[in-house]
Amino acid sequence: MAIIVHRDPQQYLQQADLLYSEQEVVQAVSNIAAQLNQAYAHKRPVVLCVMGGGVVFTGQLLPQLTFPLEFDYVQATRYHGVTEATDLQWVIKPKHFIKNRNVLILDDILDEGITLKAIVDECEQLGANEVRVAVLVDKALNKPKPIQADYVGLSVPERYVFGCGMDVFGWWRNLPAIYALGKNTLDKN
Repeated sequence: MAIIVHRDPQQYLQQADLLYSEQEVVQAVSNIAAQLNQAYAHKRPVVLCVMGGGVVFTGQLLPQLTFPLEFDYVQATRYHGVTEATDLQWVIKPKHFIKNRNVLILDDILDEGITLKAIVDECEQLGANEVRVAVLVDKALNKPKPIQADYVGLSVPERYVFGCGMDVFGWWRNLPAIYALGKNTLDKN
């Protein structure tokens, strides 16, 4: 398990590389909204935000959606203040009212895909008709993922990314742009 690096959060930002500007993020969210407006025009889905990372993406996306929807959230985590994943822990599971419904899951990032796969599996076990996933960011990995997102805004390299809902040791979810930690940042104490 990776050790939590304690430092001034400003240092993470100062040592980071900008991957996508605020304008590029806004455009990516609008592109996803346009796709969803077409796909869900007559489906009346249940939209589930994956907390806490998905809240920024969801907050930007929802006002652009032009179809009726019901909204709820789920929360499951494998990262407990560290940079490497541990066992999945549910905080809030999907609710039973998704039975026989179309479900759209919104999350900040598709990383290894284990958490999102567990959320999709849980929705399917509860009897959802269809479960689709939209993510702001899909991380390119050198290994297969157990799930693919149906809607993707942006792709990022295999680096530790933050901003737009994604955090670095609990900090900087509030940034409007997407950054990657400097390559040696985690090695410095």
